[in-house]
Amino acid sequence: MPASAYTRAKQPEQVRRALLDHAAAIAMDHGVSGVTVQAVAAAAGVTKGGLFHHFGSKQALIEGLFADLLARVDAEIDAAIEADPKPLGSFTRAYVNAVFTGKAFGFATPWAALSMVVVTDPSLRKLWNDWMKARLKRHRATDAAPELQIVRLAADGAWLSFVTTGQTRMNADWRAVHDRLIAQTYRRG
Repeated sequence: MPASAYTRAKQPEQVRRALLDHAAAIAMDHGVSGVTVQAVAAAAGVTKGGLFHHFGSKQALIEGLFADLLARVDAEIDAAIEADPKPLGSFTRAYVNAVFTGKAFGFATPWAALSMVVVTDPSLRKLWNDWMKARLKRHRATDAAPELQIVRLAADGAWLSFVTTGQTRMNADWRAVHDRLIAQTYRRG
């Protein structure tokens, strides 16, 4: 007899992870408007009450999803910085790579569905701004140069263009833009 949402052993971290993963999948397939309490709870195999135990509201679920994606982006960026033999510009290179090809943040990820909401949702905008300010403060010694800010802003513009034009994969033109932006991170002065 399979365990139901009511009888299985409580595993709060696994339930929370399932809720976030299913919310991300729904956001990717149907946009943020498709992320409903009912849809996420059903997909994760929990009751709505179980979802509300972890996230007090739909807004809290969206914020949790956003924070989870930022944590994944952090991990990708940190790994890329650690592997980069050249410290100057390493955060910017990692950021550009995350935008274009990252598993958490890249063009074909759940981030695409959430990125548009960031513009209009004050709490998500604050999470994003706080994350970016912390990153820029942390990498001030290696990535504060104006030319590196221009590269990051260009990557953001590429992201916006990709998402708003409904493209689904990176082609040779996008790879050329990516490569040009990366090359710019090695130029100084």
